[in-house]
Amino acid sequence: MKIGILRTGQTLPEINANHGEMDDLFVNLLADDDFTFQSYAVLNDDFPGTVTDCDAWLITGSASSAYENLPWIARLEDFIRTAKDAHVPMVGICFGHQIMAQALGGKVEKSDKGWGLGPHDYTFDGIDTPVTINAWHQDQVTALPDGAQTVGRSTFCEHAAISYGKVGYSVQAHPEFNNDFISELIELRRASVPADLVNAANSKLTQTSPSPDVVTQIKSFLKHQTLDIEP
Repeated sequence: MKIGILRTGQTLPEINANHGEMDDLFVNLLADDDFTFQSYAVLNDDFPGTVTDCDAWLITGSASSAYENLPWIARLEDFIRTAKDAHVPMVGICFGHQIMAQALGGKVEKSDKGWGLGPHDYTFDGIDTPVTINAWHQDQVTALPDGAQTVGRSTFCEHAAISYGKVGYSVQAHPEFNNDFISELIELRRASVPADLVNAANSKLTQTSPSPDVVTQIKSFLKHQTLDIEP
């Protein structure tokens, strides 16, 4: 199965040396005998020829906001709508989560709850235990598109995961960010986020690890267009 990675951002050079580029993070996360990958730097206007060039699409995180007036963002929204109409499955992560919702009729805003960074705990439909995922965002989906369903949530993020049936699944936090990655990112961006959040995130990083369950859900969706996890 060929997964097209639509890269909407890039890792910081200091992190890239240790962890690779955005698309590398997802190739490592989803390593599976049934998957092959092709990456498109859509932030540089490198788009696939058609929505059927790959079997499924994955939209990465970005330093940009979904509501910015950038030509490549408008083009990506068109691509998302065309892929949905063609029933080609899509997965969105962070910015990808937000741009899918916006493109399909939802709303994205900078949250008055401020920054979410480091390990956050969520409740996911179909997963019995709390799901811990590393977060890094200020923007949130604040209104769902018609027909979409919230399937993951927390007190900080109401729409932490969204299902679009067989055509889409998206997650606000970053399952591709392991603790080493998020720890390095926090240190590099320490000056731009509140000190109390940095301290809380660093403390929790010593106590918890990201849950594998949401990665299993993503793989299940890509392969079978279902979020069901086999017992």
